[in-house]
Amino acid sequence: MKNPVQENRMPQDAAWSQLWLCYTPRQDADNRAYVEQVSVSGFAMTDPVIRNAWQELQRGVGGMLDVRPVLREDAAIDRGLSVRRGETPAEGYALMEKNGMLTLTASDEKGVLYGIFHILRQIAQEKPLQGMRELCQPSNPLRMLNHWDNMDGSIERGYAGASFFFRDGEILIDGRTQDYARLAASVGINGVVLNNVNVKEQATWLITERYFDRVARIAEILAGYGIRLFLSLNYAAPMELDGPDSADPLCPEVVGWWRDKMAEVFRSIPNLGGFLVKADSEGRPGPFTYGRTQADGANMLADLVKPYGGVIIWRCFVYNCKQDWRDRKTDRARAGYDNFIGMDGAYHDNVILQIKNGPMDFQIREPVSPLLGGLTRTNQMLEVQIAQEYTGQQIDLCYLIPMFKETLDFKTYCGAAQDTVADIVGGRSFGSRLCGMAAVCNTGGDANWTGHDLAAANLYGFGRLAYDTSLAAEEIAAEWARMTYGCDRKTTDTVTALLMGSRGTYEKYTSPLGIGWMVEPNTHYGPNVDGYEYSRWGTYHRADHLGLGVDRTDAGTGYVRQYHEPNASRYNNVQECPEELLLFFHHLPYTYRLRSGKTLLQHIYDSHFEGVEEVERMIRAWEGLEGRVPDISYRNVRERLERQLHNAKEWRDQVNSYFYRKSGIGDEKGREIF
Repeated sequence: MKNPVQENRMPQDAAWSQLWLCYTPRQDADNRAYVEQVSVSGFAMTDPVIRNAWQELQRGVGGMLDVRPVLREDAAIDRGLSVRRGETPAEGYALMEKNGMLTLTASDEKGVLYGIFHILRQIAQEKPLQGMRELCQPSNPLRMLNHWDNMDGSIERGYAGASFFFRDGEILIDGRTQDYARLAASVGINGVVLNNVNVKEQATWLITERYFDRVARIAEILAGYGIRLFLSLNYAAPMELDGPDSADPLCPEVVGWWRDKMAEVFRSIPNLGGFLVKADSEGRPGPFTYGRTQADGANMLADLVKPYGGVIIWRCFVYNCKQDWRDRKTDRARAGYDNFIGMDGAYHDNVILQIKNGPMDFQIREPVSPLLGGLTRTNQMLEVQIAQEYTGQQIDLCYLIPMFKETLDFKTYCGAAQDTVADIVGGRSFGSRLCGMAAVCNTGGDANWTGHDLAAANLYGFGRLAYDTSLAAEEIAAEWARMTYGCDRKTTDTVTALLMGSRGTYEKYTSPLGIGWMVEPNTHYGPNVDGYEYSRWGTYHRADHLGLGVDRTDAGTGYVRQYHEPNASRYNNVQECPEELLLFFHHLPYTYRLRSGKTLLQHIYDSHFEGVEEVERMIRAWEGLEGRVPDISYRNVRERLERQLHNAKEWRDQVNSYFYRKSGIGDEKGREIF
């Protein structure tokens, strides 16, 4: 049969942005002398990663400094850039300038690639290379992007156009595939999951000869940038690919089928890192179907991929999605912990449990999942979402890196000397070598990759933060602004301020004090206060005529006890609970007084009005950049901000009107509420 592929011969840069790798002219800052001559020793220029690093250096300094560097392989130079093998951490590098010589030392090819991107980042920000003394090493062993792309070309929760990997059951390979790899590698990404976790129809066949050659080609392109390819796996594949009529992980026929399949897959796809699995969740089949544990399912697959160096990443997003809204004890927030904590230590050493940052589902404000710190004998990976499913869908500006920093800095009190989430997923708490961070990706086929030009800051920011969790959110935002728009001070300051204020603004005009949801069902964009209130999904706010919030204290669902002390008692006590999470943990009357002196209801009214006003100020700030940023970007962001303002007003009016009608208590400031 004909191979399902489209070879698009369109030249690079013709139809899509290069984002922060645009490499437009920059001020010299005496950097030119350090890249005119380059020597490479200890690394083979025939290695794809080294070759791509050299080509990136040529492209970058050519565009920014109008320099064509001269390569002197295995030769000494008196002045310029010396790249050499030496003692540094895996995937890390050292940069040192002395007497006109900039030396890049790395123990492996990935370190060289990341070091070259560091040099280009420095030049793009017009920062001097002179005097550099840097030792950089990754905070997380695994730094991954999870794509939710479908074989028909759609993207589940995709807000930037169609997939650039798939279309009509075919695999797309063109210049954009390599540009994607460049972008990912430039911020330290070393793993990519190609397809949607909800594996269905043709995607199940990605592990068959129908697609092997093209998947292998994508794996090869990614490998050239230090990135390993992973696939999402259909747990029910045996039943759908003419195997046994079962997916029972303890059935010998099922195990035998998977053993043969894994041998075939790893033989056909070099550079395959393993599989991501969503099982027993939201209609997906899994081991629970057969009365088995999650560990039974994960371990069966892990044992079969282990001979090939493969890893099984098992998502912990497992909960009852057919809940009765009348039941006030069953709590979706409890589900992840309840389903996985009992098997801590039972998972094999090449299984990683992938845990969402919060216990619910990527809301604008949630507590940190208690599984992070609850599990102490199992490999763990933090999962975040940059696709903005519940945070504005790349229409509303919402820079998410501050949220991720809060999660990483959260102190779990897990008993280890290093006990933050960053310590756990970085392997420092329990000595894990298979751990890290993953993000549900926000890219698509739009020319600017992310729909909203400023949403690219989330893609960039996730990679930079995953590589170095010590970076500050504001530092990353300013860095991205300079690399994308140049080093004009007003532009950088304005864009950085817009990004840094955006999450708080979005939170103000949407859901208050950690309650979450209240969105339009299915689309998840725009307000519908009771949209999920009487549904099966377990996403309730429990508002009545007296108050709102979910009681997750000892007197309620008991969820607070999934945390170590003192976090459990802190959340349990209404006086000590952080106010931004107050309604996540407590059901409170509208007249309850916050620390500001405002009633709960007045805070809801005020914050929703403030949110709209802040969006209006955001628009005025962006208008001040007309003529300073490229026209196409100015128009894109301006149009998105107008749509955001409309959305913010709708949220303000619907939420405020809902609670006014529910409570009968008016706004103390006499503003219009409907």
